[in-house]
Amino acid sequence: MGGRLLAILLALAAVPRAQAMWLGRLDPKQLLGPWYVLAVASHERGFAVEKDVKDIEGVMVTLTPENNLKLLSSRHGLQGCNQNVVELLRRSSGWVFENPTLGVLEYRVLGTNFRDYAVVFTQLEFGEEAFSTVELYSRTETASQEALGLFSKWSEGLGFLSQQQAQLHKDLTCAQKILQ
Repeated sequence: MGGRLLAILLALAAVPRAQAMWLGRLDPKQLLGPWYVLAVASHERGFAVEKDVKDIEGVMVTLTPENNLKLLSSRHGLQGCNQNVVELLRRSSGWVFENPTLGVLEYRVLGTNFRDYAVVFTQLEFGEEAFSTVELYSRTETASQEALGLFSKWSEGLGFLSQQQAQLHKDLTCAQKILQ
């Protein structure tokens, strides 16, 4: 157990925290617009089993008049494409958003150049299940090596095992329903 704790602490020390702190001063308007979700790491129960059938998702990020983030997402579900709208409230400090009523305890950008990609961390709680995800947002249908490398670095640094990470299938059907 002591060795595992030491390994986790060393892994977290390798994560590029300076960039995450730098993001605390950015204007959320830089995240606005259309994004493809190309890769996901998740601690959600059942993710490792389902990851092989997940398709690329679409996310449209807008800002409300109250300066909250509004996320319109489209992903493949049992009955075809499911669209979902979530409004996230800005916390008083830093560049962190939340909506505990909807189960979103934390939403933050870990690393980005905003022009091409963003690595997004989300802490969720639904009923009895609490878990976190890391997603790779991309402005295009394919990710750069820089973006994939940053996604892998953050995912591994936050303790996601390889079976908890997935590059999503190249089916753009649902993503394009909201990104056109």
